[in-house]
Amino acid sequence: MRILIAEDDPDSCRLLKVRLNAVGHEVVEATNGLDAWALFQGEHFRMVITDWMMPGLAGPDLIRNIRSVSGVGYTYIILLTALNEKANIVSGLESGADEYLTKPFNGKELLARVATGERILKLEETLTDSQRQMEKLAMRDGLTDLLNRRAIEEHAKAELSRSRRQGAPLSVALLDLDHFKTVNDQYGHQVGDQALRQVSGILSQYVRPYDWAGRWGGEEFLLLLPGANLAGAAMVAERIRQNIAESVLTLADGQEVHLRVSIGVGCASGDSKDYPSFEELVKQADEALYQAKREGRNRVCTYNLA
Repeated sequence: MRILIAEDDPDSCRLLKVRLNAVGHEVVEATNGLDAWALFQGEHFRMVITDWMMPGLAGPDLIRNIRSVSGVGYTYIILLTALNEKANIVSGLESGADEYLTKPFNGKELLARVATGERILKLEETLTDSQRQMEKLAMRDGLTDLLNRRAIEEHAKAELSRSRRQGAPLSVALLDLDHFKTVNDQYGHQVGDQALRQVSGILSQYVRPYDWAGRWGGEEFLLLLPGANLAGAAMVAERIRQNIAESVLTLADGQEVHLRVSIGVGCASGDSKDYPSFEELVKQADEALYQAKREGRNRVCTYNLA
């Protein structure tokens, strides 16, 4: 671990460095509080050991500065002090320190306090990872790993608000697997799930890096295409349609299932004074989708504003 040491006494600093280096830690030194604060602003250290009395910026003030900023993770802070009265120790802890050591400190006690800090930081990392996993599960469709309906709606409203402010177009494409019920009836729902995963994989591969793809429900998928006008969105949709049509789902027994999709595209134009809502955009795409179904499926249709 990289540990920031703020200590103006050379002997104390050298002892800290020797002890910490001996157990594998990397030490970054600052000889006063101001330098330590500058170093911390440039790099978020997970552990800081600071003296109380230093020129420029005292230890408690340095700690308050560190606690005032939100970083990528918690910083564990050990305060070194020659002031061993209870009132001073309480004051140091109230400034935001996690632990304190009274000078002259014992080397084994120092390492024990550092080890305690490491355990707490490791626990924090574990909790953070678990939270991120839970957030991902809450935003992702369990079968396809695309955004779920709630997540795609949230992204859509944010993209629509940005497009409205910038006067830029935003297109929505609604995809529906053709004859999906037949696939389920003929091959079973497990193969139907494989078909949905195959389509989701193609969507993830062929959408642009700044597009959003989500499972809208059942065998329907929705794409958000920021900056794409109706013609541009239709080109993206056609590329996806072609790749799905050219793909083959090979079953365990060697049978091949050929998938087809119909796609409807709607667009909020940057030139429009009456910018549509997300619900209106989806309605446009849905009407265009039904047109594609009526005209024989396996095609892309765009919504006609006229």
